[in-house]
Amino acid sequence: MASIRAIVSGSGREASGEDNAAGRGTSRDTNRDTNHGAPPAGASGYGRRAALRKAGLALVALAAAPRAGQAADPAPPSGAGSVAGGGSDWARSLPGRCACEAPTPAANPTPVDPAPAGRTPRRLLMLGDSITAAYGLPRGEGLPARLEAALRAEGRPVTVLDAGVSGDTTAGGRARLDWALADRPDAAIVALGGNDGLRGLDPRATRANLAAILDGLAARRIPTLLAGMLAPPNLGADYGREFAATFADLARAHPQVVFYPFLLDGVAGDAALNQPDGIHPNARGVAVMVQRMLPAVRALLDRPVDRAMPAG
Repeated sequence: MASIRAIVSGSGREASGEDNAAGRGTSRDTNRDTNHGAPPAGASGYGRRAALRKAGLALVALAAAPRAGQAADPAPPSGAGSVAGGGSDWARSLPGRCACEAPTPAANPTPVDPAPAGRTPRRLLMLGDSITAAYGLPRGEGLPARLEAALRAEGRPVTVLDAGVSGDTTAGGRARLDWALADRPDAAIVALGGNDGLRGLDPRATRANLAAILDGLAARRIPTLLAGMLAPPNLGADYGREFAATFADLARAHPQVVFYPFLLDGVAGDAALNQPDGIHPNARGVAVMVQRMLPAVRALLDRPVDRAMPAG
């Protein structure tokens, strides 16, 4: 994801076309820093890792702190799209609390939703950034691969299409949406915004980009899940509230969308579930993410697909 320099300065830039092209070629197999920005001035080695860890821990601090004048566990926003939470109270509303003590899921989950004979195969697009591009992990341990394995273990013949580009912003995802849809998915997960927050980009631009993506998927009648994200508190409380509200507001404006409020629910801030940078989940963290997301993904896949409308 983006550099800590962008967090501290509150400026940063969007990923360029070169960055995105490089991400497509390297993010799934290497740990190159070219798509994650430069370290802060004078930072290297331990200092850079410590700064990244601090940013990761800051995310959970933001999630855990109740907002001024707000109850500790507020009710879900009225009128929001279908909210399918994971294993915490916070996951059912934005803003609110984040419960990061998640049980470690079993290596071989017990099927809970046996598929009826003849269930139609589904193609599930996952449009995201380094979190979905298996940054720092073998591809087989990344979120798309582990999610596909969990769904197949339940008897669901699902193929998860990995459209994660390390370093990507919502603007990058918007620009490559048509390219990603060339695989003709039956459903989609939109998991973008983390780099927008880390770079301090204008939440209004983030909202416009995500709205365009959701509208494009709706025009093709592709059932969609929107995964929310938080911004580090380094950029200020006002920015954090506006950024978090972006996702809840989009869910309200797109009631057909399944809404999963925080992509890193149960993982953010837990050193045991993250890589040394404190931001990207390790293999155990990915397993927790899969288990937390499964109810929302099941709700997405249970929605009918209008195959009369081409997805290309």
